[in-house]
Amino acid sequence: MNAHVDPFIRPAGRHQRAEGEANVSLRARPDGVIGLGRLRQQGSAKAISLLSGRTGEIVFLNTAGGLTSGDRLSYALQAAPGLSATATTQTAERAYRAPSGPAQMVVSHRVGQGARLDWLPQETILFDGASLERRTEIALEGDAACLMLEAVVMGRAAMGETLARVHLSDRRYILRDGAPVLVEPLRLETAALTAGPAVLDSARAFATLAFVAAGAEDALAPVRRVLDEPGTSGAASGWDGRLVVRLLAVDGWPLRRQILRLLAVLRPGPLPRVWQM
Repeated sequence: MNAHVDPFIRPAGRHQRAEGEANVSLRARPDGVIGLGRLRQQGSAKAISLLSGRTGEIVFLNTAGGLTSGDRLSYALQAAPGLSATATTQTAERAYRAPSGPAQMVVSHRVGQGARLDWLPQETILFDGASLERRTEIALEGDAACLMLEAVVMGRAAMGETLARVHLSDRRYILRDGAPVLVEPLRLETAALTAGPAVLDSARAFATLAFVAAGAEDALAPVRRVLDEPGTSGAASGWDGRLVVRLLAVDGWPLRRQILRLLAVLRPGPLPRVWQM
C-alpha cells in the first residue's frame, strides 16, 4: 500500500511503532461442529475465538490501544466451506494524531463455498490530526455470503472533541471467485469537514453496511422500514444479490442504535457479545 502524507504532517524523530498481525482459520470437524484450524498472533494484534456448535465468533483486538504514524495492523480470517462465522473487534479502533505519516491497516478475509461471514467491526474513531490508510478485502468462493460494516465517528462529542484536520483512505472490496462484486473507495480529507450537503452535511458519524448473498435485495423493504432512528439519516438500495445501506448521524451513539436495528433485520442470530448494549 502506498502511503499518502497530507501537507499538514511534519517530519518527526524516530519513535517506537506498533505492528500487529492476527490470522485465524476456522474449519468444520467431521461431526459438523466448528473448530479452530489455525491461530497466528504477532505483536499488538490478538484474536479471541468464541466457538459454539456450528457457529463461530472471532474477536480481534489491538493491544496498542490505537493507531498513529507508522503503525501497521493486520487482521485475517479464513472460513472453511459451509461454516457460519462472525468477526468483530473488541472495542472501537482509535486513529490518533499522526504527525509523521499515516497508520496502515489491512483486513483480509476469505469465505469458502456455502459459508457466510459477518464482518462487523466496531466503529473507528478519528481524532484531530488522524491519518489512516485502510484496505478491507473479503474474498467469497462460489455461493458464499457476507455482511460487511464500516462505521466512522469523527471525535467524541461527549468529550467536546472536534476535528480540524484529518486524512482517511478507506478502500473496501468484496470479490466473488476473484471478480469484484462491490468496490467502495472512500477518501476523507480536511476539506470534507465543512463541505456541506454534498459531503457530510455537518454529520459527525457515518457508516456503510453491505450484504452480499443470493437474494440479498429481498431484504430491501424490511431494511427501509427501520431507517428512522432519531439523529440519523440513511438510504438503502438493492440489486443482483447485493444490498447497500449508507448512514449519516449527528454522533456515534444514534449511529450505533441505527446499526443495531439494521443488524436485527439482516442477521439470523444474536449480536456479537461485545456489541451488546
